[in-house]
Amino acid sequence: MCASGIAACRSTSTPQPRPASPIEARVFGRTQDGADVKIYTLTNANGMVAKMTEYGATLTELWVPDRSAKLADVVLGYERLDDYVAAPFYLGATLGRVANRIANGAFTLDGRAYSLATNRAPNHLHGGVRGFDKRIWTSHPGSSGAGLGEKAIPRSAIATLRLPQDDSRGVTFTYTSPDGEEGYPGTLNVSIAYRLTDANELRIDYTATTDKATPINLSNHSFFNLAGAGTILDHVLTINAKRYTPTNASLVPTGEIAPVAGTPLDFTRPRRIGERIDEVRAVANGYDNNFVLERSGDALALAARLEEPRFGRVLEIWTTEPGMQFFTGNRFDGSFVGVGGRTHERHAGLALETQHFPDAINHREFPSVVLRPGETFRSTTVYRFTTTGATRD
Repeated sequence: MCASGIAACRSTSTPQPRPASPIEARVFGRTQDGADVKIYTLTNANGMVAKMTEYGATLTELWVPDRSAKLADVVLGYERLDDYVAAPFYLGATLGRVANRIANGAFTLDGRAYSLATNRAPNHLHGGVRGFDKRIWTSHPGSSGAGLGEKAIPRSAIATLRLPQDDSRGVTFTYTSPDGEEGYPGTLNVSIAYRLTDANELRIDYTATTDKATPINLSNHSFFNLAGAGTILDHVLTINAKRYTPTNASLVPTGEIAPVAGTPLDFTRPRRIGERIDEVRAVANGYDNNFVLERSGDALALAARLEEPRFGRVLEIWTTEPGMQFFTGNRFDGSFVGVGGRTHERHAGLALETQHFPDAINHREFPSVVLRPGETFRSTTVYRFTTTGATRD
């Protein structure tokens, strides 16, 4: 069923025309200074389609089959480059240098104090005024990049995820962030590789190196709606986390790590997202919380499972990251029109951002986000899609 205000129900739509090859490129738009920005389309053997652009190394569309093999775009995005430039919602974008919040836009590293933009007052958010989401990345079609590598992944995960044996459906985006950009120290070289597999998995591998010690916390900010329309309140979510990081009124962690048991944040068992969302509206008008994932070591582990009961799409998220931010699109207001005329009203999508903990640079008790010269930052997240159940009227 389509929600009111949505121009067309997209759960039974198929993107047309379907690309003739597994990977295609075209010009997505042009910046004010005249630079062309490309967008890539990846298609797997099952007809699943992923689109990503050089602007922000952003995932713009992701067409996934339901239990009847009908495709719908399950991420929120825009059809025009200009909307990505203007919109404040980070749809599908790469976040960095540091995803999430840094308290008061300030941190101290190796005895030196640094000041950053407080673009979400009173805090610094998602890398600043022009974070990685507002930069034009260099694209390398067909490149798989360098993730953690399959040797670092346990056999059980390899069998479950059916990792790709080649890079025929991949695009790698690279960007060099100069020393002092948005106030951060060090020249940072970043690589992000997207790969689409025939097992209906979209894999993202992040790597980075620096010439000075710097904080880094990269993430993807896709908003998912597995129905392709409406809100996500009837989606059923399970999060592999028994603990979370409580925050103050400006959504910055206090430093405490608390149990989810007995709170509206308990998704250790499958729970409808709308079931207790009214209990968490006081601070963020919905969910906007970091969960401490249950894991051991640095290999891929299951972070979350999301199911949409009507059409039967299921998303599993596997990651090497220690945390995940769950955000229910609380600030959407319909001001921007997305792909296919779809409006983004409140709770039109949910983000499950795999990352280190917010404000970790100011909390020694949290896993470190400091990258030093001679080290390589590596992180991998896999979005795995399946279907389940019978059709529900």
